[in-house]
Amino acid sequence: VPALATELQFAQRLREHLEERQLLDGRYRLQEVPGGRVALPVLEEKLDQLRLPQEMPCRLVRIQDPVPSRAARRRTPAQKLRDELQRLLGESWSEELERDVPHTWQRHGDLVLLSEDSFGAALWEKLGPALWETVASALGAQRLARRGRVLPDGMRSPNVTLLLGQDGWVEHVDNGIRYTFDVTKCMFSPGNITEKLRVASLPCSGEVLVDLYAGIGYFTLPYLVHAAAAFAHACEWNSHAVEALRRNLALNGVQDRCRVHHGDNRQVSSADQPRSLQPHTACYSLPLSFQLELRDVADRVNLGLIPSSEEGWPVACRVLKKGTGGVLHIHHNVETPPAPAPRQAPVLQAEQGSPEGAGSDGEVQRPMEGSGKETLGARIRPEWQRWAEATAARIQGLLAELHRQPWRTSILHIEAVKSYAPHVHHLVLDLECRPTLP
Repeated sequence: VPALATELQFAQRLREHLEERQLLDGRYRLQEVPGGRVALPVLEEKLDQLRLPQEMPCRLVRIQDPVPSRAARRRTPAQKLRDELQRLLGESWSEELERDVPHTWQRHGDLVLLSEDSFGAALWEKLGPALWETVASALGAQRLARRGRVLPDGMRSPNVTLLLGQDGWVEHVDNGIRYTFDVTKCMFSPGNITEKLRVASLPCSGEVLVDLYAGIGYFTLPYLVHAAAAFAHACEWNSHAVEALRRNLALNGVQDRCRVHHGDNRQVSSADQPRSLQPHTACYSLPLSFQLELRDVADRVNLGLIPSSEEGWPVACRVLKKGTGGVLHIHHNVETPPAPAPRQAPVLQAEQGSPEGAGSDGEVQRPMEGSGKETLGARIRPEWQRWAEATAARIQGLLAELHRQPWRTSILHIEAVKSYAPHVHHLVLDLECRPTLP
C-alpha cells in the first residue's frame, strides 16, 4: 500500500492535508516505519494528485503488511458487497451499477432475501452466475432469493425467486418463538414485531383465542407461547401457510393447544344467520369443524388482516362467547390526511432539527416502536378515533342483530403498528364487546 512517511511532529498536519483533498486511504491505519517516522496510507489511484507543501518533509514508501483501520473492520455488509463487486469489475465499475447494489435485505438463517429492485440486468450481463456467488459470499449467506410484487390472488402470496440454492424453507426466531416457512410460498413481515411483542404481553391466561387469519402463526404463537392462552383455533385458507403453521406449532411445543381450521372463514352458512351477516364472496369452503365448533367459544378474537379485516367481522361476532363476550383485535389501514401546517411551522421545524426521514405530513416514515400508550397517548389522530368509533358502532350492531339482544362495545386501545407513505397507518383496535344484562 503506498504511504507518505513523515516525522511524528508533522503527522497530524499531513493527515489533515490528505483528508482535506480526499487522498488519505481510510481502509488502513497509520503505521510506524524505520527511522522513527509515521506512514500515512494514500490512495494509489490518486498518487498523481499529490501536491505537498515544502514545510512538510515526507517521502513516498510502500507498506508491505498494512493493518486495516477500525473503520474498515466495521464495514457494513453492504459496503463489503459493493467493494467486492467494484474489485471484480475494475474499470468497468460505474455509478449506474452501484445504484443496483442493495443497502437493505431480510436475513432468515443462511438465506438472504433481496428486494425486487436489487441487481439490474447490467450486473448480470457482466458477471453471470458468479454474481450470486459473490453476493452470497459478501453477505455471509448460503442461499439467495429475490422477491417481486405480491401476487394479487387474495392471499398476499409472495412472488419470490430462488437465485442460489434449491430449498426455500428457512427458520426465523422472533422474541423466543421459532418460525419456519418457505420464503417462496409464504410472507413474513418483520415490521409487525411491535404488535407481536404487545400480543405476547396481554393477560390471556385461561382464555380461548380464535385467530381468523393465522398465516404461519404470526400472532397465534405469541398468544400461546407468551400470553398463556389456554387454547387457540387458528383459521387459514392458504395451504402453504397451513403447512408452515402446523410445523411451527410443533417446533414451539404448543400443538396440543391449537386446532387448525383450513379453509375460508367467510363461508358461514346457517338458517338463522341474519342477512347483514352473510359474506359476499368466498374462494374455499370452510371445513365442517369450523361450522360446528366455532360458535360461542372465544374470549378473544384476532383479526390480523390488512388493508382491512372487515369481511371477518361477522364471523368474529359469531365466535365470541354469547354469554360473556370478549375482546376483538381488529387490524385496519387508516388513511390520515396531512394536518394543516401551523403558522409557526417554519420556526418549529428549525428548532426540531433536520427534516431528514420525515414524510410529507411531517411524520417520520418508519414503523412506530415502543408501547402503544407512549406512542399514541395525547397524539392520537382524529381520523383514528373516528375510525375506531365507527367500527365499534358497526360491531355493536352486528352483535345485537346476531343475538337479538343489546350489546355494548368499548374502545380499550388503539395501537399504531407502522406507517406507510403517504398518510396511511396500520392500526389495531382493541374492542371489548359485552352483552347487556336484561
